[in-house]
Amino acid sequence: MIDLRSDTVTKPTREMRQAAFDAPVGDDVYNEDPTLIELEETAAQMLGKEAAMFVPSGTQGNQIAVLTHCQPGEEIILEADSHIFFYEGASISAFAGVQPRTINGENGTMDPKAIEAALRVDDIHQPETSLICLENTHNRAGGAIVPLENMKEIYQLASSQHIPVHLDGARIFNASVATGISVKEYATYTDSVQFCLSKGLGAPVGSIIAGTKEFIKKARKWRKRLGGGLRQAGIIAAPGLVALQTMVDRLEEDHTNASLLATGLGEIEGLTVENSVDTNIVLINTEKAGLSANAFLDRLKEQGVLAVPFGPNTVRFTTHFDVSTDEVKTAIERAKNCLV
Repeated sequence: MIDLRSDTVTKPTREMRQAAFDAPVGDDVYNEDPTLIELEETAAQMLGKEAAMFVPSGTQGNQIAVLTHCQPGEEIILEADSHIFFYEGASISAFAGVQPRTINGENGTMDPKAIEAALRVDDIHQPETSLICLENTHNRAGGAIVPLENMKEIYQLASSQHIPVHLDGARIFNASVATGISVKEYATYTDSVQFCLSKGLGAPVGSIIAGTKEFIKKARKWRKRLGGGLRQAGIIAAPGLVALQTMVDRLEEDHTNASLLATGLGEIEGLTVENSVDTNIVLINTEKAGLSANAFLDRLKEQGVLAVPFGPNTVRFTTHFDVSTDEVKTAIERAKNCLV
């Protein structure tokens, strides 16, 4: 099988496995795991933040950020197709007790004027706006890169109203590699950041959240409350360190393969590329082929290629470390067979 469902399916490299085996460890609840401490310090430095904390997943990282920034009964602003709103089980409401206010973006990018109009006034009938959440790259927009200037405008607006900004930067390294803009510069226009060590970076587990020392101190208590107190976590932190040291620059290969995939699939009669391929995600529409997304995926699976539905007629393909250029070319040929 050529697995293009997601970059979450990547397997850890041999170097990651060896690092996990050899990692010095200690009890992280006592702040005694040297490998985890090194990972957190490395991540904070890369992002230009005062402190960072390892979390088991990106979803938990986002929820901890919301819990840390907000109080129950408040409201957060986020893009209508954002991962926090669309894919995290309404946890911002279930756990943090906050209400989402969604804004329709263009390719995942929100208009600062629309955000300004959505800010709540001091009114007994309305919740307080307590957080603005961004996502870069934007998953449902097809791995679209939110422009740095847009982030800057939103951050300046938020700061003027004393509202923090959280970045769901699960794939922020993809944005950085594609644009040449450092993750530190992206993080400049945020109060907190979450990014995944898995996905394109290839580590088997884990994410990082980062912000001020005070933010991370509060966040660490929320991680504990959620059952995230970690013991000898260096075993899973060590692959994350390897990911940051060895897997960032190679993301360009995934982007190149995604462009190749989009070009090849787009040339097949009946298939249409829906997104501008900024990074490693390709969205294909199957309507002209007279097939639903699921029907096309069934045929594709029979040909030995896996992808995922992203709408009634939309299929998402994601390139990653474990799919070579030759396999991308093979996937294109097999997709042609689905429409013969």
